[in-house]
Amino acid sequence: MVDRKANAKTSLDVLVAGAGYVGLAAAVSLKQARPSLAVAVVDAAPAGVWRKDGRASAIAAAACRMLDQLGVWAEIAPEAQAITEMIVTDSRTADPVRPVFLTFDGEVAPGEPFAHMVANKDLNGALRGSAEKLGIDIIEGVAVSAFDPSGAGVTVHLADGATLKARLLVAADGVNSKLRDMAGIKTVKWEYGQSGIVCTVAHERPHNGHAEEHFLPAGPFATLPLKPGKDGNRSSIVWVERMEDAQKLVDGDDLVFEHELELRFGLKLGEIRVADKPRAWPLGLTLARAFVAPRIALVGDAAHGIHPIAGQGLNLGFKDVAALAEVVVEADRLGQDIGALDVLERYQQWRRFDTVQMGVTTDVLNRLFSNDIGPLRAARDIGLGLVERMPRLKDFFIRQASGLSGDTPRLLKGEAI
Repeated sequence: MVDRKANAKTSLDVLVAGAGYVGLAAAVSLKQARPSLAVAVVDAAPAGVWRKDGRASAIAAAACRMLDQLGVWAEIAPEAQAITEMIVTDSRTADPVRPVFLTFDGEVAPGEPFAHMVANKDLNGALRGSAEKLGIDIIEGVAVSAFDPSGAGVTVHLADGATLKARLLVAADGVNSKLRDMAGIKTVKWEYGQSGIVCTVAHERPHNGHAEEHFLPAGPFATLPLKPGKDGNRSSIVWVERMEDAQKLVDGDDLVFEHELELRFGLKLGEIRVADKPRAWPLGLTLARAFVAPRIALVGDAAHGIHPIAGQGLNLGFKDVAALAEVVVEADRLGQDIGALDVLERYQQWRRFDTVQMGVTTDVLNRLFSNDIGPLRAARDIGLGLVERMPRLKDFFIRQASGLSGDTPRLLKGEAI
């Protein structure tokens, strides 16, 4: 049990700042692979706020393998919805017909879908349960106010006056990371002038596990299948609009919102109804110039915030976790200092190029498809049609989307560290 008295200095091996999915996964991955490590999590959000999160996330096949290896997938799976097919189309909102330019079969291996849709609160709850079983303390409602790396450790000061000491501090505190700023790590950052509207839609007919992404002039409109609930058939919507239009839609009349939603969603699944309060988040690209500094490592959105056009944000974070855990556990087994900069550099070298590459890819895709320029539209539609006719290239994209391409950490292969 972490002693948080103001005059106490509790010694830990790893302190994770941030109790979202990425932070919790980091703590569980390290503690499961190396039970001798003293690991704790601190989070600025009030206790229990995660239970109010009604959103869902696309979890790629590699991340599902990792969650299975961590012993939490069996708890999540009954309420997860497999994505059996991905359909891509390029059209205008007013177009009466939306031709399908590209379809992806939803399996990376027989019986293994390339992604599942999982309710955020289910994912968070399962990871929290695992953390508790492993003896990981989760300190909620308290922010990190400062930290001082020196010698063989880092002294972490909490907002309630308590002080903790660790060999390694892991920053998993989101795209606007305070710890990243405290560490003096600069970012490459720009805004897209777009917001992502997220909500859940109930509909009359079943989706059969099909996901769709419509490229519209203002940005992509994605329909992602959810497990049927008490309100029947459901899908999650990720709707990218110009920032000013998105805010008007979310703050405006419910009937106007549903009308605009129906124009984009269509009537293929029958009558639709908005099942929860829509929310909008500004979209941009944020890439940390470094993923590590003395005694600190950035993971998840603290290291990179990318456009949701490819649905890879959370999965990149899980890839960070798997790589960092593998580096830290192997270093500890060799008797090395897990927070030393030369050890953390191995993690940075593993993850930085892949992350920058994905950030650039999503940026280019967003600029290429979020417009209504005639010649560009024609060129990209020809490109989509060519990919549709090239099975090997489609298989490559599926491997990319599933998180199983490149130098994959062991956890993402479903292997123990």
